[in-house]
Amino acid sequence: QVPLVESGGGWVQAGGSLRLSCAASGGILRLNTMGWYRQAPGKQRELVAEMTNGGSNYADSVKGRFTISRDNAINTVYLQMNSLRPDDTAVYYCHGRYHWGTDFWGQGTQVTVSS
Repeated sequence: QVPLVESGGGWVQAGGSLRLSCAASGGILRLNTMGWYRQAPGKQRELVAEMTNGGSNYADSVKGRFTISRDNAINTVYLQMNSLRPDDTAVYYCHGRYHWGTDFWGQGTQVTVSS
C-alpha cells in the first residue's frame, strides 16, 4: 500500500494555477511534517514547501506563488500553485515524517507548465 497518495497534477499554461493534494493512507499515524518536493529531468530532488507544528517553509523560487496547507484531521496536505512558470515543470512528490524521523513518500505527480 502506497503510504501517501498525490493527486492534482497535470498540464497548464504559464501563468496558470494547479492545486495538488496528498492524503496519507489509513495505516499512517498523524504526521509531524508534511510537504512537497519536486524533481525536474536531470536535476536533484528539491524541497518546495513543508509544514510542521512550528510553521511552514518554502523554497525561495516559489515564495509568493505557492501556498501549502494541511488538514490534520485527515492527514492531508495541499499545495496551491499560482503564477506557474515553465521552470516549475517537474514530478512533485509528497513527503511525510513522524516526529521520531520515519519518512514516507508518494509516487509522484507530473506537473507540466508550457510557455
